[in-house]
Amino acid sequence: MSRRSLLPLLVVGALAFAAVAQAATWGWLGVRIRDLSEQEMEEISGRHGIREGYGALIVEVLKETPAALAGLRNGDLVVAFKDRPVIDTRALQRFVAATPAGQEVALTVLRAEEGRRALRVSVGIMPREIVAERVAAEFGFVVRDPQEGREAPVIPAGVPAVAVVLRGSQAERAGLKAGDVIVEVNGRPVVSRQAVSEVLGELTLDQPLRLTVRREGEPLALTVAPPGTRFP
Repeated sequence: MSRRSLLPLLVVGALAFAAVAQAATWGWLGVRIRDLSEQEMEEISGRHGIREGYGALIVEVLKETPAALAGLRNGDLVVAFKDRPVIDTRALQRFVAATPAGQEVALTVLRAEEGRRALRVSVGIMPREIVAERVAAEFGFVVRDPQEGREAPVIPAGVPAVAVVLRGSQAERAGLKAGDVIVEVNGRPVVSRQAVSEVLGELTLDQPLRLTVRREGEPLALTVAPPGTRFP
């Protein structure tokens, strides 16, 4: 699975490749998003003009979130954040990352029937469980309970298993594989997905992530480089 195909599963929030001092202060809109397909880009450009055809498409607006309160809708295409163009989902995530929680910002969206529309939204604080999902995704993997996937017959219920490792990610470079069972995160034992989330939710992105996993019954220690680290 590519990074782009994973993005609809993630909630837009505040993650950047710089260190974050307090995860609890990361900004959050409360929408699930994805990038446009090439066909969608062409259709939008034809309908709204050549300068369009880019943006982050809102797949779902979560209830009782800053996005919902601001009037954002499923199907809205976010094309600008505080007058800065939103080219894709990554751009929107980075803009939210740079915005303090509680600050009101201007969003420009495209709607099928209304065209361009300006909205104002107060950036919220990202819930800890969402922080954990985003941290894992930035390192390049997704964790889920085995009963949610094909690993269920061979991995006991409740044990945190790696569901996806993104191609070209730091996690892949470190040797992490789908199906690995996580038993320690940065030296702290974990016995459930919730335990993994609690540890990941406390991390910053400027330090390596140390994982101990169980693969085919054998323990394996892996060190995942921080997001953005370049290799020769």
